[in-house]
Amino acid sequence: MSNENADTKQSTVRSTGQETSDILTTRQGHPVYDNQNLRTVGNRGPATLENYHFLEKMSHFDRERVPERVVHARGAGAHGVFEAYGTVGSEPASRYTRAKLFQEKGKITPLFVRFSTVIHGGHSPETLRDPRGFAVKMYTEDGNWDLVGNNLKIFFIRDALKFPDFIHAFKPDPVTNRQDPVRQFDFISNTPEAMHMITFLFSPWGIPANYRQMQGSGVNTYKWVNKEGEAVLVKYHWEPLQGIKNLTTKEAQTIQAKNFNHATQDLYEAIERGEYPQWELCVQIMSDDEHAELDFDPLDDTKLWPKDQFPWLPVGRMTLNRNPVNYFAEVEQSAFGTGVLVDGLDFSDDKMLQGRTFSYSDTQRYRVGTNYLQLPINAPRKHVATNQRDGQMAYHQDIVDGVNPHVNYEPSSLGGLKEAERPGKDHTPHYSASLVRAKIDRQNNFKQAGETYRGFEEWERTELIFNLVDALSKCPAHIQEKMIEMCYACDDDYGRRIAEGIQQARPTMEGTEGASADADKAVKEAAEKGKDAKPY
Repeated sequence: MSNENADTKQSTVRSTGQETSDILTTRQGHPVYDNQNLRTVGNRGPATLENYHFLEKMSHFDRERVPERVVHARGAGAHGVFEAYGTVGSEPASRYTRAKLFQEKGKITPLFVRFSTVIHGGHSPETLRDPRGFAVKMYTEDGNWDLVGNNLKIFFIRDALKFPDFIHAFKPDPVTNRQDPVRQFDFISNTPEAMHMITFLFSPWGIPANYRQMQGSGVNTYKWVNKEGEAVLVKYHWEPLQGIKNLTTKEAQTIQAKNFNHATQDLYEAIERGEYPQWELCVQIMSDDEHAELDFDPLDDTKLWPKDQFPWLPVGRMTLNRNPVNYFAEVEQSAFGTGVLVDGLDFSDDKMLQGRTFSYSDTQRYRVGTNYLQLPINAPRKHVATNQRDGQMAYHQDIVDGVNPHVNYEPSSLGGLKEAERPGKDHTPHYSASLVRAKIDRQNNFKQAGETYRGFEEWERTELIFNLVDALSKCPAHIQEKMIEMCYACDDDYGRRIAEGIQQARPTMEGTEGASADADKAVKEAAEKGKDAKPY
């Protein structure tokens, strides 16, 4: 039986009644009526736990690779310390948050940082165009705090339900195992919210020169809570005190020809020399409401908060001063999660943040193991006392002296663990909204992308146009036209230069939609120019 007939037969067996075979379903066979939006309280969030389609989709995505990370596979790391200023700008930190690590000037908190690339595999070149992960684990006296973000301050999508789709589009084709700009821009051209990130990614900002000289950001909107239970919205930014450096495509290709581990080597050798890299942690603060006066939603992670309205306020400094002794044990097994917060830090209703909070810890339990938090790199620097027992690779139980080991539940009158006293008033946001699947009201997908484009220096704009045209010239005409239209929506000059660049590139294309002339040429050259060799 031919493959075509086999596929037809399989399709016939699986289809029932008049069902159309190309309708998206869950693995339970349920038709998916909305694959764009989480179910949330009002269109801004928060998300709710009964999002079955999302939970199933994300938990499967978390397990797609064994044992390498699905995303952020290529990474480097280092140990260091965070020194608090005790202030937020010129005000006491206690006005905004009761988190202990920020309260006292000079207070030192040990930490570990993992830098990474997002899309590419564990041994990929560090010169590839990709956002860089910037994950920080602080071992505070109240337990661990993980701040997990990237170097570009924003993201491609604003709803966590779309995360597996975005990654699939940018990962290799499941048939050919090749990354393909046609797949990437097929997704982007149908996802207008991504234009801001695309504008950054295809500019020189898409290839940082190294890890020491790149910014970091928490990306999502969080909350700070003070002793009175009062909350503010907050965004986190790491500013490198070494300055910022990025690479053009040609510069990156030159480096890659000589060293595809250049960023890992640079970080390791700088620390070995005693040239300890430093970043200042700054926050932007906004009152905890919808801010109708803004033309964007402050919870939208595809947007920047304007500095002139919400200034960067310094709160402390990070110094990386010690290299790992064992890369696998410390860097590869390090596990982060956006839900790892200490008292005084809280979640906002950001739909992307709430989806990430499920996904990260779910991924770590699958990738590293049920007891990944018992590994030294992930364990907090304080006592741990839980009623959780057993599971794969459990090498101790979380039992403390004086507690009845027979009692692994709570509440109990037989000497078991008990609840802690509250350190302050609870933050209790109020909601009065319908439970819906809907996009946020203020999307404004193109304005900030245009502002970012106009804010670039001319050489950065030129590099952006070159890189986008190079990728889009390999795409079918209908994808090119949609991308040109969206670039025009961002900025007239942006759209015009992309359109002109694609028009100039069209005569050089070989006529097959989606085929890369340069890639095909390289394949042929490798066969033609290769030297004959004898069997051995």
